Amino acid sequence: MQIQINTDHHLHGDARTVEVCEQIVREALAPVAKRLTRIEVHLKDERGPKGGEDIRATVEARPEGLRPYAAHHDAADIPVAVKAAAKKLRQRLETEFDKLADH
Repeated sequence: MQIQINTDHHLHGDARTVEVCEQIVREALAPVAKRLTRIEVHLKDERGPKGGEDIRATVEARPEGLRPYAAHHDAADIPVAVKAAAKKLRQRLETEFDKLADH
């Protein structure tokens, strides 16, 4: 499973940020990882220097043979936003995979 981290021009996507995001995503999506080909994490600072809950993390998964699925979450810091978005995405993917297994 390939993981790609993208940031907007307000956020610095340094090596530590990439490492933390990859670790969070790998742990959160571990139960469904074998069915995924690629994960993209998009980090955006919604309000710029104004502060507040302005970090939006969108996690997009590309399951093998299916359309992409995505989930997002807004939080005050990157790890919290990524973890919540990845958790939402895992739940959505598990639901979709369960539906496919029933058919």
